Amino acid sequence: MEPLKTHMNNTPILYDSHMHTPLCKHAHGQPEEYAAAAEQHGLKGIIFTCHNPGPDGWSTRVRMSLDQLDEYVAMVARAREAWHGRIDVRLGLESDYFPGMESFLEALHQRADFNHILGSVHPQLPYYREVYDTGNAADYFQTYFNHLADAAESGLFDTLSHPDLVKNVYPHEWQVESVMNSVKKALDRIAKTGTAMELNTSGLNKRVKEMNPGQEILAEMQRRDIPVVLGSDSHEPGRVAADFEQALVLLQDVGYTAVHVYLNRQRHSIPITNAAASLITPYS
Repeated sequence: MEPLKTHMNNTPILYDSHMHTPLCKHAHGQPEEYAAAAEQHGLKGIIFTCHNPGPDGWSTRVRMSLDQLDEYVAMVARAREAWHGRIDVRLGLESDYFPGMESFLEALHQRADFNHILGSVHPQLPYYREVYDTGNAADYFQTYFNHLADAAESGLFDTLSHPDLVKNVYPHEWQVESVMNSVKKALDRIAKTGTAMELNTSGLNKRVKEMNPGQEILAEMQRRDIPVVLGSDSHEPGRVAADFEQALVLLQDVGYTAVHVYLNRQRHSIPITNAAASLITPYS
């Protein structure tokens, strides 16, 4: 993995499209602190995508409640105003895809002017495991990738986040070669929808220490011309833009020439070489 050959460009161009707020109950720091970190890294903007509220009593441990949605919108708006002209702070949402929840999510996504909707399948969470995890890792992997494709086909989401997260549920059984048939079938379905997929750098800190997705799956995405959105999945300000330089090299290694960002639910392309040239290392 060779470093990208670029010339330093001080014009901010890149966004971090995945980060959280304390309302999800497992993140720390106010949005203004995330914006400050983004400026230190040379980003143009950040998109907050905190975990979606669900119906009453559903998965409340790791997400805001429905009556906190207005508080979330106001929190991001406050940071957007405070950082106007320096960092472009945008409102998004990370919504869990779960079969049967489609009508709830469709209505939820209309309740605010979201710029970017991430669609997530969270196979590690109890509500999902209780229904789909029978203890057979191979079956669980297949179910997960089927649901990723279902999420894309629902039309509810701009981007599918951390799209091989299931490998961290059964890390010892995970062999990418053994799941590749299921992956390819899912990617064929996803490619037909035009839905983007995320390269999530936080995977480097999980049980299987590689980005989500890993290089083999990322290469299959590139072969199908699936757009990629870059996200750190920050749950604290210090993670903003973490490992983005490495992510851009990985994307170029498998054949991508651009990354993407969603603003006002519309996809915009950013050349990888320009993105890499615009990043700066804080305190260097």
